[in-house]
Amino acid sequence: MSDTGQGDGKGGRGKRATLIAWLLFLTGVALIVLYYFMTVPGSSPKVVTEAPGVGDGPQIMLTISGEANGEVVIELFDELAPKHVERIVTLVREGAYDGVVFHRVIDGFMAQTGDVEFGKAGGDLSLAGTGGSAYPDLPAEFSNEPFVAGTVGMARSASPDSANSQFFIMFDKAPHLDGEYTVVGRVISGMDVVNAIKRGTGGNGRIIGDPDVITSARVLN
Repeated sequence: MSDTGQGDGKGGRGKRATLIAWLLFLTGVALIVLYYFMTVPGSSPKVVTEAPGVGDGPQIMLTISGEANGEVVIELFDELAPKHVERIVTLVREGAYDGVVFHRVIDGFMAQTGDVEFGKAGGDLSLAGTGGSAYPDLPAEFSNEPFVAGTVGMARSASPDSANSQFFIMFDKAPHLDGEYTVVGRVISGMDVVNAIKRGTGGNGRIIGDPDVITSARVLN
């Protein structure tokens, strides 16, 4: 009787071990499937590049006038977002950003500029923020680089692959943008000038009156 009882106990423990093993296996399969559907193309956020922002990238200088007056030097992350950096450098060399206004500035958030089509000072700015350049829109180059004060990001519409010429400079951190907008560079000098840019008092940060202007932009290296 005792031998039979011991045999039943061992059999029960074996069945429980088998059941636990199957449950662990099925849990692992479920996690793999979940991971796949969370990372397939079209999921959000779409992180394309894992590398952090690195030094020694191209540098551009923006000379700004208006309520803010001075020079801002931006280091571009050519290893992080090569297509976007190439676009900005091309437009700077062409003089496309000269005379372009900061059309949307939200205190505590960011200052947006770069509309080379509709954002020129002295003209009709009613469409500023809706235009781009003569070049096609760019595919997203999202990364894990965070949006903090001084980060330069590319503006876009609802489509992730719609950045063109417009960019924005952060006043503060904005983690909700991380992995959703392309980080293209960072301010390495002149952050005091950035912080002085005229804030927008209209809807969605639109500037009322005369906006601050990029009087000139040039490539330093």
